[in-house]
Amino acid sequence: MAKTKIIPYLEAFFAVVVWGASFIATKVALQDVSPVTVVWLRFSMGVLILGAAVAMRGEFALPRKGEWAYFALLGFLGITFHQWLQSNGLQTSEAATTAWIVATTPVFMAILGRFILKERLGWLKTLGIFLAFGGVLLVVSKGDLSSVSVGRFGAPGDKLILVSAVNWAVFSVLSRRGLKSYPAGLMMFYVMTLGWLFTSLLFFAGANIAEVTRLTFNGWLGIAFLGVFCSGLAYIAWYDALQALSAAQTGVFLYIEPLVAVVVAFFVLGEPITLISLLGGGVILFGVWLVNR
Repeated sequence: MAKTKIIPYLEAFFAVVVWGASFIATKVALQDVSPVTVVWLRFSMGVLILGAAVAMRGEFALPRKGEWAYFALLGFLGITFHQWLQSNGLQTSEAATTAWIVATTPVFMAILGRFILKERLGWLKTLGIFLAFGGVLLVVSKGDLSSVSVGRFGAPGDKLILVSAVNWAVFSVLSRRGLKSYPAGLMMFYVMTLGWLFTSLLFFAGANIAEVTRLTFNGWLGIAFLGVFCSGLAYIAWYDALQALSAAQTGVFLYIEPLVAVVVAFFVLGEPITLISLLGGGVILFGVWLVNR
């Protein structure tokens, strides 16, 4: 395989490994400060790095006049609301469980595609949807399916994480229009900047700025990893890979993300790797594969 072909694969692999570890870094940072502070600091760094990359590549340009509201909506959904859901959810949800639930996002995209874009769902995709949801129930209930009832869905944070998966699917479907007119990196810079501005309103409206002094060395490590790697370098690497590879070639790497989260959570947070978690996760990934094939 030529060197130029290897690099995009390495970039895609780097991005999903970093994103898989992001759930653990978030939990580490949350030990020191509130979710809003974590999100604001993270994207303060991410906006600078992504903006620098866009400028260096000569892609920078202001959105067209009629596009500001569209990008503001994407920024709110994809950054402000999405990260609020995940960071608050991670206060009580295990990092590994979070990663397995988030892996169901393509399933929700398929459902939205069916009802909004009128895309066809065959019987295999329908089977995949049911399998993915069954896997989620196995993971959040830790194998005790009888415990899953109305108002009792795993840990409190698991519900927020599930909503975040639905929200990201909505964000992804809405993003399709913009990606037809703008380079992916530039569009993500708009979205991230506007989302960070919305988060800034929450950050400065409270007493969050005083929390920054409470960050320990480990807390800063978690924030730096989230900002520099997860919200900066990983996005650049992922979009570089998307330009060189097909969507199917890059999409397969996303199956690695929850596996990375399980392993890193075990070594960093001491979260146990249970057979039922791996079984449920495997059912989720198989269901998602059926939906995407």
